[in-house]
This record gives sequence, structure tokens and C-alpha cells, in this order.
Amino acid sequence: MNWPVDLTPELCDRYGDALGVITGLNSYGARAMFLGQAATIKAFEDNSLVRQAVSEPGNNRVLVVEGGASMRRAMLGDLLAAKAVANGWQAIVINGCIRDCQAIGTMDLAVYALGTHPMKTEKLGVGQGDIAVQFGGVTVSPGDWIAGDPNGVVVSRDPLILD
Repeated sequence: MNWPVDLTPELCDRYGDALGVITGLNSYGARAMFLGQAATIKAFEDNSLVRQAVSEPGNNRVLVVEGGASMRRAMLGDLLAAKAVANGWQAIVINGCIRDCQAIGTMDLAVYALGTHPMKTEKLGVGQGDIAVQFGGVTVSPGDWIAGDPNGVVVSRDPLILD
């Protein structure tokens, strides 16, 4: 797709107050920009549902993970990120941490998270998928449009279209 160099500022100029802006995230993946519809997960220090989601066809969607802002465990590592790439996910946005950041930085995937932590999560199968999640001052529902670049991440209930 032929996107402007600065995608999210362009979307903010075009859509203004119709957008929510998720703040406080850092960019880790090799893909500089993304634009797609959201799939959502809410889980705290358990990435079982993340594993399940990235193992399924992504269809160019964006996986949004409400990890409770935990800075004690990583919700995504290089193995799950590689699955996401192989299965056609555009991006993963996490209210929490990732690990294996150098490996993830080489993958064709946009990854946004609060930070990094070397400890993996528990695998208890605890969490919820396909629900509205809220973090960074924004609510993201399944099917919402979400876009990101090094300037930030924006969310809209309406399609984000660039001519």
C-alpha cells in the first residue's frame, strides 16, 4: 500500500477528534507502519490466548492485547512473533511487555508495547478474547480500525481511508 511517510499525523489531520490516540507505547518490530482492523485479547501475565490468536490466520488484522500494563512478564516473544508473521498478522499492540526485542526487530511485523522484560508468562489459559479493551486512554473493540507508525497509534470505529 502507498501510505504517507507519516501515516498517523495524516490520519489525525484527516479524522481529528474521531480518533483515539493510544499513548505511552514503544515500537519494536521491523515494519514501520500498519493499518488494519483489530482483534482483541485481555489477559494478565498469561499469553496463552496470544499464542492461540497468532496461530490462526491474521488476514492483515492487528492483535491488540490488554495485558494490564504488567511490567513483570512478557506477553510476546520471538517465537509467537514469527507465528504472527507466518499467519499474516500486520501488527501486535500490547499494554505490557515483550521479550526477544532484537529478534522481533528483524521481523516484518509492527510491534508496539510499553517495554521489554526477559521473563515469559505463565501458560494457564486465562483471559478473554473478542471483547472491548481499554488502555492508554482509548477503548478498542474487535473490528475497530487501528493504525500506527513511529509517531504513535490511533484507533477509530469508522474505516480509516487514505486516497
